[in-house]
Amino acid sequence: MTRIPDGVRVFGIGALALTAILGIGYGFGAAGSPETPGPPAAAPEAAVAQPTPISTLMPAVVAVPPVPAQAEAAVPAPVPLAWRRPVTGPGRPPLPADVNGPYGSLRTTGTYEVALTFDDGPDPQWTPQVLGLLREYRIKATFCLIGVNVVEFPHLVRDIAADGHTLCNHSWAHDTGLGNRRAETVLDDMTRTNDAIRAAAPRAKVSYFRHPGGMWTETAVEMAKSLGMTSLHWDVDPKDWLKPGPRAISNTVNSSTVPGAIVLLHDGGGDRRGTTEALRSILPNLTARFPLVALPAGVDPPRKHGLQLPVHLGQL
Repeated sequence: MTRIPDGVRVFGIGALALTAILGIGYGFGAAGSPETPGPPAAAPEAAVAQPTPISTLMPAVVAVPPVPAQAEAAVPAPVPLAWRRPVTGPGRPPLPADVNGPYGSLRTTGTYEVALTFDDGPDPQWTPQVLGLLREYRIKATFCLIGVNVVEFPHLVRDIAADGHTLCNHSWAHDTGLGNRRAETVLDDMTRTNDAIRAAAPRAKVSYFRHPGGMWTETAVEMAKSLGMTSLHWDVDPKDWLKPGPRAISNTVNSSTVPGAIVLLHDGGGDRRGTTEALRSILPNLTARFPLVALPAGVDPPRKHGLQLPVHLGQL
């Protein structure tokens, strides 16, 4: 008797098994075919045997690719303050109300930029020192001016404006109860201060009002808006007016400042030695982490050229 080699035997058995499987598959297919009568198949079996269109499989088969890391950079960043073109004038404040600020006053810049603000000046001793430090680090800031000081030291107002800083109305005589007075009184105080600032620096825009002591009222905010000024609050306050010392002032500012913060400091209203010394730590620390900017000063309302004259560079 002739012995069949093992390789041939395995191949033969595999071929027979494959034939049997194909036959069974053909039988099931024929049973489910509308051309071949036969007993109806159970619902689950019919579902398995019926070919499924490729299009119905695609959602389950095609995986969603992961979002690339660079996609985050595609999200538009907040528009920098310098790119905004605020228009000053009655009822037209340069920046929108801040829902987080008292009575809608501006508590943050609304961008990733940080704004340094200085109150209660100008002061003949401390304002020049602050200006010198800002100049050294090439930083622009916002100065909130007291009317009586503006009248006494108009040359300092011109120095502030000449260095490219933004000017802010801080009331005539730092009356913390101003907002509780009659609307006419509040309006007169603001107007008188604006007039003094413009007399000292005629080309400067006064687009902001900061209430003394931050004692905001709806009346103060509305009267400022009627003059085209945004009410300016703050987010970081080291309470330097209490004279806690330069280290305490700088520690508070450096640790509390985050993107969008408005920082409150003082260049007037008393001995500001601690603040000026603290700036030697604050300025390099913040410039290494954030863009420091002046709040946008605004531009004149558009005019009909040829009909409304004179025309100058401040007009759109």
